[in-house]
Amino acid sequence: MKRRRFISQGHLIDSGILTNTLNTIISEGADYEIIEFKVGKTNALESVIEIDLICETEEQINALSPKLVHYGSYEKKTPEAVFKVASDDKCVPEDFYSTTNHRTEVFYNKKWHQVTNQRMDAVIVLTEEGLFCVKLRDIKKDDKVLCSSDSVRVFPPARERGSEDFGFMSGDVSPERSTDFVASKIAAELIKMKEKKEKVVVVAGPVVVHSGGSRAFSALIRGGFFSGVLAGNAIAVHDIESVFFGTSLGVCQKTGKPANEGHKNHMRAINRINLCGSIKNAVEKGVLTRGIMYEIVKSNTPYCLAGSIRDDGPLPEAVTDMIEAQSQYAEIIEGASMVIMLSSMLHSIGTGNMIPSWVKTVCIDINPSVVTKLSDRGSSQAMGIVSDVGLFLKALAEKCVPDFK
Repeated sequence: MKRRRFISQGHLIDSGILTNTLNTIISEGADYEIIEFKVGKTNALESVIEIDLICETEEQINALSPKLVHYGSYEKKTPEAVFKVASDDKCVPEDFYSTTNHRTEVFYNKKWHQVTNQRMDAVIVLTEEGLFCVKLRDIKKDDKVLCSSDSVRVFPPARERGSEDFGFMSGDVSPERSTDFVASKIAAELIKMKEKKEKVVVVAGPVVVHSGGSRAFSALIRGGFFSGVLAGNAIAVHDIESVFFGTSLGVCQKTGKPANEGHKNHMRAINRINLCGSIKNAVEKGVLTRGIMYEIVKSNTPYCLAGSIRDDGPLPEAVTDMIEAQSQYAEIIEGASMVIMLSSMLHSIGTGNMIPSWVKTVCIDINPSVVTKLSDRGSSQAMGIVSDVGLFLKALAEKCVPDFK
């Protein structure tokens, strides 16, 4: 039998990390022996456990070790990290380490070093400035790339403690809650973060407009609660359509009935913006006088409209190069303390892949399966809310913006 000793430290019990670690060992046909277990007896104290991983072969240990690393375990006798040179641009050795969104450290030069720009689905590169997460497409020939997980330890975040404003339902998804109650909790968090000048970024889909949430969303932008907006071409088009023609997707927002020839209103909106040259020009010329995009431009809120194959137009500001759009998204969300996802599954998933697991994430959608998919991404600070996004935004604005009615 082969043995290898691992250490795990943190809030292991209430977070479920210990259970996941031990269950993984057994499910893989291996065994373990607990050598020492020190239990943290208060919320402020972490637990520490040493276990021997017991396998029949060295190959089985090597295959199982990365799975334990994923849960935050690391070898007691951690070997020095192995860095191999990239053979060409965008090409790395076969045994490269693929990152998670959890805080990560690498053991080299006989001590642990923290990795910068943490995100999932990247590789770790060693430079003179330190260790960095780098997307595969950004790898350059001769970059020093970390290989294997033997010298890695990750820190899955424990459930936030002591926060009644946010932690009351972290990691939970249920439609059986009062929208007003949940909005009150998130409003309290937003107000607190604004006072502390923390960064809150919103990912928004066109449903914000279709569901009647534009006025509330605009008020929150005008109130300075959001530090950035990430979206697609569609929300801007339908926001502007609603301002110019009172319709969204050709449906009258007052009566809920299709407007006469309303199907072409979004194209008319795009054309009117094109005649101005850009959304910004339309605002400065007094053509666009209210709405979401108006408030974004007037408040100088950073934003990116990522284009897609479905887009009509698109609007002049839409970024149709997907690599460039990803780069702009990453720049806007850098340093964010919270990301709020409003009924935009694809843009939200893309954003979720870029942020580390310690960023608070709020996902709002009328479809429970979408909320589950977006909130279940390895963050203990993910809040899933099943609600009509328009009603939710109105409730949120009423609690954040004093003069909103």
